[in-house]
Amino acid sequence: MSTMSKTALTPTDESIDQAADSAASKATGVIQSTKRVANVALDSLQTSVDDLRQAVPSAFSHAAAQVEDLTRRGIERARATSTQVREKVSETGERTVSYIKDEPIKSVLIAAAAGAAMAALIGWLARSRTRD
Repeated sequence: MSTMSKTALTPTDESIDQAADSAASKATGVIQSTKRVANVALDSLQTSVDDLRQAVPSAFSHAAAQVEDLTRRGIERARATSTQVREKVSETGERTVSYIKDEPIKSVLIAAAAGAAMAALIGWLARSRTRD
């Protein structure tokens, strides 16, 4: 009976070994397949990171160029406006001098009236502050 049980166990042991080998082979295949998928994903990620590394300096460069251009335009506009203001002030000054030369009495009376108005305004403001 002991010989018979050994023979009966041998095919079961062999089938267990075969099942274990098959499972191990399948597990190895799954692991290798997972490694391949992971490597493809990592390669894709690396490519994306490399693309981003190349794009970022270009984007910063482009933004810096735009800021520089806007700054240059702003400075040019400020200069143009400053030149226009100087011209207007000079023109107004020349007209004022011309008016004073042409109408000296009127000019003195206008200046006196403007001075009196300013003095009255300052006096009124000073009194209103002392009341508060």
